[in-house]
Amino acid sequence: MFGALGQWAYVSAFPNISHYFGYGRVDDQRTREVAPVSVPVTFYTAVGCPFCPLVEQRLLTLQKQMGFELKKIDITLRPQLLLEKGIRAVPVVEAGGRRLVGHATTDQLAALLMSAPPRPAEVK
Repeated sequence: MFGALGQWAYVSAFPNISHYFGYGRVDDQRTREVAPVSVPVTFYTAVGCPFCPLVEQRLLTLQKQMGFELKKIDITLRPQLLLEKGIRAVPVVEAGGRRLVGHATTDQLAALLMSAPPRPAEVK
């Protein structure tokens, strides 16, 4: 369509131009205190998704503070992974059987992670 360079420019500039496309503001909200969690988190992304880099950066920041395991899955060439779950958009963040679809603030992500049931302890 408009090439890899054009796509990169669009995704990079998206936070500054999103309101022109009717998406509203994509500013982050950060007021919630966080604590360590032991829940695995899966992040579904795709090439060309303007919200995916924003959500991924927020997840990486939270991962440093909360210590959770993060698995990133690019569904660009495997859309059936989400379609089988009834999801038709990215980004998607799953944790403990719960999920957020679409743009999410740091507060929304932290709330999802802290409300997810912890991973069961391993028996040795």
